[in-house]
Amino acid sequence: MSMESAAWNALYQARHAPQDQRPFDRATLRRIAGFARPHRRRLTLFLLLSTVTALLAVATPVLAGRVVNVIAEQPAPEGAAGTVVLLAVLIAGIAVAEAAVGLLARWLSSRIGEGLILDLRTAVFDHVQRMPIAFFTRTRTGALVSRLNNDVIGAQRAFSNTLSSVVGNTVTLLLTVAVMVRLSWQITLLALVLLPVFVLPARRMGTRLARLSREAANHNAAMSTQMTERFSAPGATLVKLFGRPADESAEFAARARRVRDIGVRTAMVQYVFLTSLTLVSALALALVYGLGGRFALSGALDPGAVVALALLLTRLYAPLTALAGARVEVMSALVSFQRVFEVLDLRPLIEERPDAREVPGGPVAVEFDRVDFAYPSAEKVSLASLEEVAVLDGRGGEQVLHQVSFRAEPGQMVALVGSSGAGKSTIAQLVPRLYDTDGGTVRIGGVDVRELSFASLRSVLGMATQDGHLFHETIRANLRFARPDAGEEELWEVLRRARLEELVASLPDGLDTVVGERGYRLSGGERQRLTIARLLLARPRVVILDEATAHLDSTSEAAVQEALAEALHGRTSVVIAHRLSTVRAADQILVVEGGRIIERGTHEELLAADGRYGELYRTQFAPGTTAASAPAPAS
Repeated sequence: MSMESAAWNALYQARHAPQDQRPFDRATLRRIAGFARPHRRRLTLFLLLSTVTALLAVATPVLAGRVVNVIAEQPAPEGAAGTVVLLAVLIAGIAVAEAAVGLLARWLSSRIGEGLILDLRTAVFDHVQRMPIAFFTRTRTGALVSRLNNDVIGAQRAFSNTLSSVVGNTVTLLLTVAVMVRLSWQITLLALVLLPVFVLPARRMGTRLARLSREAANHNAAMSTQMTERFSAPGATLVKLFGRPADESAEFAARARRVRDIGVRTAMVQYVFLTSLTLVSALALALVYGLGGRFALSGALDPGAVVALALLLTRLYAPLTALAGARVEVMSALVSFQRVFEVLDLRPLIEERPDAREVPGGPVAVEFDRVDFAYPSAEKVSLASLEEVAVLDGRGGEQVLHQVSFRAEPGQMVALVGSSGAGKSTIAQLVPRLYDTDGGTVRIGGVDVRELSFASLRSVLGMATQDGHLFHETIRANLRFARPDAGEEELWEVLRRARLEELVASLPDGLDTVVGERGYRLSGGERQRLTIARLLLARPRVVILDEATAHLDSTSEAAVQEALAEALHGRTSVVIAHRLSTVRAADQILVVEGGRIIERGTHEELLAADGRYGELYRTQFAPGTTAASAPAPAS
């Protein structure tokens, strides 16, 4: 490594110094060792090769000095030409060996680093998938993705870069100092005296560059957030409807100009710093040649020793500079590890029991037995760093369901109606264990859902939500997300039953048509019908519909209701509905207000009682409205 390379390395380390200076205990180091354990053989060989590389790097200047001594000796000794050729061959052989060892070390470094990235990413991804829905409602997606990318790669550097750098540079430094002292302790001492002139500016300039880099990163992050939000389909629609394009452009341009100005200042600081270090390098070499040449002329030093000292000088400053910044590298890696462990340490609120059971076979009932529920507070499900706030919101824990009890018999439809915020969707989310109850029990087939395995629960339950989320993939992939082994005929069958067969068949790519981000290449009704088709493909025994027809026009709703009636036949279902016309045929209608069931019965019974249900019904079907056109109360 040249002194210029060492300078760049020092700047990089300082610019990327960790802002988080939390202490690290032995437990953290043990966990790091746990991730390194599967790679221990490669790590051992990698460190051995790093040591060999350091030995070879020091050998070349020594041999070069020997060549100069043989050439300069007068009169030339017998066999001098052969000696020079032999030394040249040795130098060439060392170069070849150094390249080969370096290539093998690089391969090992890549295997270790990429293997560690794979292990960490897989661990974080698997852990995040186990987190409850409350975690995702609070966490910023970008912050979470950053843990899987930036922090994992930062942790990987501890093994692929930092460890080898510390070992290799330490060996190189010790050998270089030993050889230089043996050749001339005076020149070695003076070279070490110049070290602060080389290292200290790197630290000072690096701190300044780190500040500029963080400021630029903040502006870039703000621009990225603005672009992500404004360039999405719903964001772009909102801007066109209510936004101020001129203000948006001015705000973006201001940040972009600030990043430009920071870039210019950063470039100038780097250039001035590197120019100064090049000057220091030249002065150091001048010192070696001047003082060494004087010693050589006086006979106190061989000419070859002067050349060897000059070559060794770069192998002295470079590792010293690298080791001076090693603490920064180590701290950066440890901070990255701790940020990854921070996510892994966030315990999921909903976990599968070791002795989890299967759902009993055949038609099953859904039962709520005196269920109480409060949404968990932020500290139980989230991290301030993932929400990108200084302190977590302390609110939460207020009870939203109170002693909710009902039973949907096998094959029955139970409908939930009521005002917005009454708790209908909350009730629906407790069945598939998106949340767990705080009191009481939810049962499927007579078994507490907390005693069931996740796989069994997924196999028996199907749920269609109001937003009807679709992935940015093909229609085929979105359908098969419910059942990957579904055949072509089954896909077309569920599309027919969801009244989408003609539409999909008319598309140029048919089932291979990409629906776009969140399905925005389809209309709202088409998106919803595709999610219903996905539900039909899953063939669940229990169906939960949370406003699944909310975005459909009257024609589409009628068509989908026919498909749903066919799909729900013989299956237990819990349906949340805005439009009361869609639940008239329900076996039982529950009116939910304030987290309590205040009325229950059939459509006719509730109308006869003339309570809250009757009020909702009259609101929807007031004079001048019809079942198809009546506005729906909010949910």
